[in-house]
Amino acid sequence: MAKDKTIYTCNDCGGTSPKWLGKCPHCNAWNTLVESIAESHSPVKNRYSSQFQSLAKASEVTTLSDIDATDMSRTPTGHEELDRVLGGGIVEGGVVLIGGDPGIGKSTLLLQALDSLQRAGQHTLYVTGEESGAQIALRSRRLGLDGSQVQVLAEIQLEKILATLDHIRPTIAVIDSIQTVYSDQLTSAPGSVAQVRECAAHLTRAAKASGVCIVLVGHVTKEGALAGPRVLEHMVDTVLYFEGDTHSSFRLVRAIKNRFGAVNEIGVFAMTEKGLKGVSNPSAIFLSQHSEPVPGSCVMVTLEGTRPLLVEIQALVDSGGPSPRRLSVGLDRDRLAMLLAVLHRHAGVACMDQDVFVNAVGGVRISEPAADLAVMLAIASSLRGKALPKGFIAFGEVGLAGEVRPAPRGQERLKEAAKLGFSVAIVPKANAPKKSDKSFEGLTIHAVERIEEALSLVRNLE
Repeated sequence: MAKDKTIYTCNDCGGTSPKWLGKCPHCNAWNTLVESIAESHSPVKNRYSSQFQSLAKASEVTTLSDIDATDMSRTPTGHEELDRVLGGGIVEGGVVLIGGDPGIGKSTLLLQALDSLQRAGQHTLYVTGEESGAQIALRSRRLGLDGSQVQVLAEIQLEKILATLDHIRPTIAVIDSIQTVYSDQLTSAPGSVAQVRECAAHLTRAAKASGVCIVLVGHVTKEGALAGPRVLEHMVDTVLYFEGDTHSSFRLVRAIKNRFGAVNEIGVFAMTEKGLKGVSNPSAIFLSQHSEPVPGSCVMVTLEGTRPLLVEIQALVDSGGPSPRRLSVGLDRDRLAMLLAVLHRHAGVACMDQDVFVNAVGGVRISEPAADLAVMLAIASSLRGKALPKGFIAFGEVGLAGEVRPAPRGQERLKEAAKLGFSVAIVPKANAPKKSDKSFEGLTIHAVERIEEALSLVRNLE
């Protein structure tokens, strides 16, 4: 069968050109022509009619109340932390996109997950476009996956991959990576915008039609975003980001989008000689082990998806020059400047001639405003040279008027702190539990409404 004709379509006006031009001949916009395929007017199947037939037959319009909504069945991967991020396991017909820096462990984690699924009786397929089958076999031996029955296909042509999926019908297939796959219907090189978009669209349709769960591995740019068109993230059901410092053995897998579970959920892994292992108590990573309390350190409870994590906030206040610096790592720098102004105006703590450095220990990034109170208490502690009490935690948002606002799901945060042995907590008044609640035994909770009240209370506790 002859290939469809390649044309170039303008993203702005929709006009077409038989060849690529720097400027659209219709609307005169620059760099808007993108390679596409001309629709065929012949009765043969077009490029979206895959070997798996259509997605579904036409159905009648119905109301939401008449639809039988049942939970999607999930298959656990055998890795608790990965299942947490996925929402409980893989879903039939689901499409997952996972991205991360080179060498961070994407292929390692997926190979381990496929081996666990294979040993549990599931049919698996690993499609590699960047390595040979021998390299995958060597990696599996290094990971201790002796005798693994995971099927491997070294192929980058889309049509052959689709034919293989149709032939063997695995439960889950990994495509490593989507940027290496190309279609014969396009003349552009693998990894181009047109190839990535076209190949991802065909694989997504194949997954929905056949019920195969497909995991796409994606490259990232220098800025850390997934390479390729943004529509790639819209096509798939779940988007995962693999994060971590190459100098640290810990890795975070974060869900940015999930149609079958909670977003912003994280899984914590440790890189070992035998691959990635789940960390059951991730709070220990983000807490420094001090024999005695030190000035400038305050522990807070943050939420990552549904998981409460204890993170240590460290602050260092030192005499600065005529232009004092404000530097934060893992926290919003603009918010730090705002908190310093609130400290000065409402609590009388002046840092206008001081350098202020704030760090979230362990490389974690905290974007929620519930860290405000802990940051301000850590700054005041460092400035005064007085350590906060042992076993002390704090959380809460601080407004420009100096009020301490409640944090979402405060009861869960306090339960996590009590479980880990913390004894003193300063929290917003709205987050304080009722006196009849016995689930916080051993944790003395002080409720405050303003930042000056919190600072005064800390001085009394020292």
